[in-house]
Amino acid sequence: MASQCSLSTLFPIQSELDCALDDSTTEQEKENLVKDYLEKLDEKEDLKIPDFQTGLEWLNTEGPLSLNKELSGKVVLLDFFTYCCINCMHILPDLHRLEKKHSAKDGLVIVGVHSAKFPNEKALDNIRSAVLRYDICHPVVNDSEARLWHDLEVSCWPTLVLLGPRGNLLFSLVGEGHRERLALFTASALRHYGERGLLKTHAVGVKLYRDSLPPSVLSFPGKVAVDGIEKRLAIADTGHHRILVVSTAGQLLHAVGGPKSGRRDGDFSEASFSSPQGVAIKGEAVYVADTENHLIRKIDLLERRVSTLAGVGAQGTDKEGGAMGPQQPISSPWDVTLGSAGGGEGNVLWIAMAGTHQIWALFLADGKLPKGSECKAGTCVRWAGSGNEENRNNAYPHKAGFAQPSGLASAPEEPWGCLYVADSESSTVRTLALKDGAVKSLVGGEWDPLNLFAFGDVDGKGVDSKLQHPLGVAWAPEQSRLYVADSYNHKIKVVDPKAKQCSTLAGTGEAGDTLGPEFDKSRFNEPGGICIGDGGKLLYVADTNNHQVKVLDLFSKTVSLFPISRDCVDAVPTNPSAPTKAPTLPRSAARKEMPPAAVSAGQTLVMSLALSLPEGTKLTEGAPSCWALSAEGNEWLLEGRVLTGDIVDLSKFKKRPSKILALREQKALKTLGI
Repeated sequence: MASQCSLSTLFPIQSELDCALDDSTTEQEKENLVKDYLEKLDEKEDLKIPDFQTGLEWLNTEGPLSLNKELSGKVVLLDFFTYCCINCMHILPDLHRLEKKHSAKDGLVIVGVHSAKFPNEKALDNIRSAVLRYDICHPVVNDSEARLWHDLEVSCWPTLVLLGPRGNLLFSLVGEGHRERLALFTASALRHYGERGLLKTHAVGVKLYRDSLPPSVLSFPGKVAVDGIEKRLAIADTGHHRILVVSTAGQLLHAVGGPKSGRRDGDFSEASFSSPQGVAIKGEAVYVADTENHLIRKIDLLERRVSTLAGVGAQGTDKEGGAMGPQQPISSPWDVTLGSAGGGEGNVLWIAMAGTHQIWALFLADGKLPKGSECKAGTCVRWAGSGNEENRNNAYPHKAGFAQPSGLASAPEEPWGCLYVADSESSTVRTLALKDGAVKSLVGGEWDPLNLFAFGDVDGKGVDSKLQHPLGVAWAPEQSRLYVADSYNHKIKVVDPKAKQCSTLAGTGEAGDTLGPEFDKSRFNEPGGICIGDGGKLLYVADTNNHQVKVLDLFSKTVSLFPISRDCVDAVPTNPSAPTKAPTLPRSAARKEMPPAAVSAGQTLVMSLALSLPEGTKLTEGAPSCWALSAEGNEWLLEGRVLTGDIVDLSKFKKRPSKILALREQKALKTLGI
């Protein structure tokens, strides 16, 4: 039956229509061509496809759907996708537009058929996370063994298949970029079958999982970057469509954008983003890969304003570039990092352009690409990658091929002198030489540039090691080591670039949310971003599907949660009368010696002070009394904490707890006065 009702049967019929539509000039002519085509298809009886297999897992529905029951009498659009695929992500706006225009009552139902590329993508929980991350509001079925994919002879992601009200094949569209034709086919089918009374208006039981989610500070954080000088982190709070700037003590300093997606420049109160991913922070500037807006943005923390540096706000197809940033269309930038190219330090922003499988450069000041021409400040141009989705290494950067590059780390020091690239769809880490643009393999993948299925979870050397869809890299110059967020293996790995040796650092390989705290007992869930902090002593990991940032202490080899306060300093007015610094203890003050407490990065130490006061003790009227917390010689322990306050009632001050967050290497608390 599959041989009689697969896409191979439909394609020869539809190809005649496609050619005629390419030659047509008016909308009316196109509508007439599609109408005639549908009338001819109705005469055929062999285009009905098999129903969904029983026992499959469904999302966003009240139960399983059937072409012969719940979907009978509907025009059904099947979206064959795998959630890692950037091309599949690109057609989601087209589907959202269709859903807004045509409802189930009108006769249209969209069903996502998830057919996994990677083993990790077969798990329902991981698909559920992707459905939430991409704001998919239509039913999705987990066809983990690709049964329907094979029955219909689907050959690539994404593939759209439009069905008539009896489950009969109408149209198919392969790849992205078919918005207009998809709208034409869908509207024509609804009109055609509506006029014949073959459509039904019943509702399909949709139950969105997102409606039951508890609130959280972070939602699918994609990337994290650190400013070691200012002791701040920039976090892409991707699911909340915002950027957070947080002190290394966890104090929320700025929250820019969110909670809904948008595309506005301006001050912090009005600026908006859409699923931002990559972030880079230096001084008072935060650079943002505003992924679903197809923009590069800049946050000026001093001026409290957001501006657009590159992109036009719509997906571009240009694979060369060279225009000034705001006039240059770009496609799904996924990560950014600062570097230098023929000019001063930090004169260029390197961009992992996942949508066109390339590495681009945005010049923040005048400069020059390796073996390239001079570029004026503001120029946005392709540096490496042909635009073909490949794992192709080459001495000439324009002839090399990437496959959805998703993470960048700069290592300008000799002998490295390169940009490290997490090339997700080839499951490799590659190097891009800063001197001449040569692209080489470091770890993962295999030698065949067209094989994008050489993935796994194997520690080893060069191509003998295997990764699974890595999304992030971080360079530690102090150790000459590269750290990798091996996302679909739920691990953090470490690479010795000289020996090309890759090994597991943390994670069990199973998705979860466990603080070991030992490295080998901790669990992550598709970590997407990673950065190095505190002079190479700490790793900050965006643990994406756990909605957290975690801290890996490379000295104690422990994992802890990085807590983020919900109250934003930037949004709460300060009390000018409140003391800003605890007073220094007098030499005569009583001191209580306590045993040292060893803490690891991210752990919270709770200290409670109980006062035993003589019977009848009272506060002196008119003389203010206060309490103060200090850590002399270890002031960093109290960053972001309340250090002092008034005492107005002794009965409420018999016991005073205080929480202290450790965010550096193990320390002994030697002096703490209160």
